[in-house]
Amino acid sequence: MENIILVGMPACGKSITGVVLAKTMRMNFVDTDLLIQEREQKPLQQIIDEHGIEYFKQAEEAVLLELNVENTVISTGGSAIYYPKAIEHLKRNGRIVYLQVRLQTVLNRLNNIKTRGVAMEKGDTIGDLYQRRVPLYEKYADITVKADGLAVEQTVEQIVAYY
Repeated sequence: MENIILVGMPACGKSITGVVLAKTMRMNFVDTDLLIQEREQKPLQQIIDEHGIEYFKQAEEAVLLELNVENTVISTGGSAIYYPKAIEHLKRNGRIVYLQVRLQTVLNRLNNIKTRGVAMEKGDTIGDLYQRRVPLYEKYADITVKADGLAVEQTVEQIVAYY
C-alpha cells in the first residue's frame, strides 16, 4: 500500500492523527521531526538555536529525501512543504494529505512556540508562516481534510474514506 504523507501547519494535529491513522489502517508510522532529532541528537528548538534556521532546513530536507518507506503514515514537520524535491520524492510512493485548519485554530493550540522547534525566521509571526505555507500545502495536496473542530477520530475517518 502507498504511503500517506500528512502535511499542515504546526499544531494542526499531524502527529496524533498519524498515529491513530496508522493503527486504524494497519500501517507503519514515522514522524519526520523525530527523525531529525535522532539524526542531530538534540531537540528541534535546540538545533535552531545553536545552528540557525538554514542548518535546520538542510537537516529537515535531508531527512525527507533519505526517507524510503512503504505502507507508512508519515507525519512531516510544518515546514516540509518548503522543499519541492523532497515533496516529489515522498509523492512517488504516496499521497499528500493536507490537514487544513484556520489560523485561529493554530494560534489557540500553539502555546509552546518558543520551545516547539517551529522553522521561522526572526521577526516572523505564525500569521506570516500561515500566509506563506497555505498556498504550498494546497499546491501539493492530493487530499485536503478540513480538520477544524474535528476530533482526531473524525479526521482519521475522513482520510480512511478517501482510501
